[in-house]
This record gives sequence, C-alpha cells and structure tokens, in this order.
Amino acid sequence: MKPDIRIFTQPEIMADSLAEEFYRYINQTFQTRARVNVALSGGTTPLLFFTKLGEFNQQRKNKIEWKRICFYWGDERCVSPDDEDSNYGAARKVLFDHIDIPEENVKRIIGEADPKEEIVRYAALLKENVPAQNSVPILDWIFLGVGDDGHTASIFPDQPELLTSSALCGITRHPESGQYRISLSAKVINAARRVTFMATGESKKGIVRQIINREAASKKYPAGKISPEYGVLDWYLDSAAADDI
Repeated sequence: MKPDIRIFTQPEIMADSLAEEFYRYINQTFQTRARVNVALSGGTTPLLFFTKLGEFNQQRKNKIEWKRICFYWGDERCVSPDDEDSNYGAARKVLFDHIDIPEENVKRIIGEADPKEEIVRYAALLKENVPAQNSVPILDWIFLGVGDDGHTASIFPDQPELLTSSALCGITRHPESGQYRISLSAKVINAARRVTFMATGESKKGIVRQIINREAASKKYPAGKISPEYGVLDWYLDSAAADDI
C-alpha cells in the first residue's frame, strides 16, 4: 500500500492540518471503540504538532473526550521527566498540562528507571492495556519523526536489532551522544492501525525522497522499514522536506 503524502508550505500549517485531522480521526474512531490508544514520539516537529493540539483544545467548542484516549510513547530517553531531553516532559508542557486527561491515561516510559527492567515493565503494560493480535499489541495511531540519519523512534541505522526483534521494546544508544534510550520495536510499529511520519526542513529532504520513492539506499534506514502490515501509512511534510520528491 502506497503512503498518503501531504505537503504544506510551512511547518506551522502542517501542524495545524494534522491537529485538525487528529480531531476528525479520533472522534470517528470513538464511534466504534470505547478507548483509543495513541503512541507519541520525541523531536522538534512532533512537538510542534503536540503544541497545536494543546492550543486547539483551548480554542475549539467540540472538545475531544480525552479521558477515552490512552497515550503511550514510541521511544524515550533514559532521563528523568524533568530533564530537558525527556520526550514525556516536553509533551507534558505543551499538551497534557492543557487538556483534561486522567493521569492514569498517560502511560509514559519511565526514563529514570533501570532500562533493562523498564523494557520488561513497558512491554507488560502494552500487553495488559492494548488489544492484541497474534500476541502483538495493536495501537490505533503511532506518530513518528525521522532523523537526518534515517532513524525513527529510537531505532538507529547502526543498531538495527529492533527492526527484526520479536520483543515489543528494546534498549538502544544514540550513536553520537551515547545516550541510552528505550524504543518500541518495528514489530509493534508495523502492527498499528495507522502510522504517521512528520518531517520538516531542508535537512530532511534527501532522507524523505529516498524513503518515499523506495530508492535502494532507503533499505539501510530504519524509517524505510516502517510499513504497516494491515494499517495506513501517511507522511505530513513541509515544502522544504518534500522538495526532492
């Protein structure tokens, strides 16, 4: 299945459009499911989208029933939630502090915990709370960024184990900073009902072109290995990131 590609002139316009789509899609999904399970990611572009969601919640009359959404994470840095590198901490400031959502619905990866223990705990949490098929949790929607090196979530090109792992979660290490991270495996990501990539800026145009056009070079990038088995894949891009498509 080919991805749905949406291109916008500016990052802010892209984020606005995706926030509108979030409201539409989530409310549509509520018609058939009592609860929706969403996984968020870190990164500058996803954070802009989360900011727009928080702003929309203040501005719109047709509010989302946030209590019916459970939020998970595609990856997290092994830091405390108050650390500036924390994906959860960043999302909390721009989104969760601005919406009415029960604390128990925000199921963060505990970055300050022992990573070996945390991947076991988080895998168990997913199994307990997310409906599964063939023992794999089926998240309703996963949001992802893509790095200049082609990584996504925290699956890096030099650490491809999580692309083929049967585990739900794993530990990785940033190739430059050496920072440890916890990430969902490609097995979980590709089982989702919908996966949305977000990319903005000129630095992403080469990676985006190779992956979307399925060029031979894209095979070495983790982001190029994301292809939902049964779900929908879409890309939200600004014109700079889409310049080479």
